[in-house]
Order: sequence, then structure tokens, then C-alpha cells
Amino acid sequence: MDFFGTVLTFFKTGGAFMYPIAIIMVLGLAIAIERWLFLQRSHAENRRLWAKLQPLMSQRDFAAAEKVTAESDTAIGHVLSFGLSRAQNRGSRQDVESAMEESLMEVTPLLEKRTHYLATFANIATLLGLLGTIIGLIQGFTAVSNVNPAEKADALSASISVAMNTTAFGLMVAIPLLFLHTWLTTRTNELLDSLEMATVKFINSLTTTG
Repeated sequence: MDFFGTVLTFFKTGGAFMYPIAIIMVLGLAIAIERWLFLQRSHAENRRLWAKLQPLMSQRDFAAAEKVTAESDTAIGHVLSFGLSRAQNRGSRQDVESAMEESLMEVTPLLEKRTHYLATFANIATLLGLLGTIIGLIQGFTAVSNVNPAEKADALSASISVAMNTTAFGLMVAIPLLFLHTWLTTRTNELLDSLEMATVKFINSLTTTG
């Protein structure tokens, strides 16, 4: 039997609980791919915008820098736009820091959006697998109760083998989802750290202007 035939047989013999686990797998992978693309794009766009802003800030041309950030929809553009706007209004260093901290609080949920679902899906897939196995075992023991004693061992081992498929499939889905959750969380934290570093550099550049 070829690989796909084996997979299909494994799926079919697992019972009804294989279907919700499969749905969770598809949803989890869709979220992981969307978040990865979003974070990759955000990282690249932030770097490009920061490269444009550095010369302007080194020249103390904050008006031009504010215009650049106002036209950008990037995370770093949103954060620095708050700080530049407050600085242009002659706000104190503390005012600028408060404005940028507020903007970071607005940006953070957008960067972390939907990532936490991966850990939840992993737990649900594991629990569904265990529940499917338990129900399969109950059905198996019930089915063999009226079977010829000589055939009970074979029938019971077959039903147990089928019931364990749901646990196996649940773990096969949960483990990659947990890995993806950890990896995406790390990438998100790295992006947030870079935003915090940009705010520190910006505030320091304001301080040097006196």
C-alpha cells in the first residue's frame, strides 16, 4: 500500500473524532502561515522605514521625519509618529516617552493577534484525541462483550488499535502547533524589542538636540 493509502486508512479507522482534529490542524496552519507572512512583512517594512528616518533624525529634520511616519502604516511608523508629533508640539521628554509607550500598547496586540490560538488549538487537538480514544475503547469493550470468548482477544486488540489512532493523530497535530506557537511568539517578541530599541534611539536623539 502506498503512503497516501496508508494515511487514508489510518484516518478512516480513527473514527469521527479525526475530523474535528483535522479541522483544527487546517485552522492552525492557516493562522501560522498568515502570522508568519505578517511578521516577515512588518519586519522588512520597519527596517526600510527606519533606514529612511535615520538620516533625517541625524540632521534634526523632525518635520520631514514626522511626514514620513505619518504616511506609513508600519508599526514603527505608528510609534514614532506619536513621539514626533509630541516633540513638534514642544512636549517634554516625559511627554514624548508617555506618547510612545501608549502607541506601543496599541501596536502590541496587532503584532500578537491570533498567535495565542495555536497553543489553544494544540491543547484541544490533544484532548480530542484522548476523548476519541476513550470513546473508542468503550465501544470496543461493549462490542466484544457478546463475542465468542476465543475471539475476544483478537477483537479487543483490533478495537484498541483503532481507538489509539485518534490520540496519535491529536499528538501529531498538537506538537507542530506548539512549535509554531513558540516560534511565532519569539519572532513577535523580537519585533517588539526592535520597536522598543527604536523608541530609545529616538528619545536619545531628542535629548541631544537640547
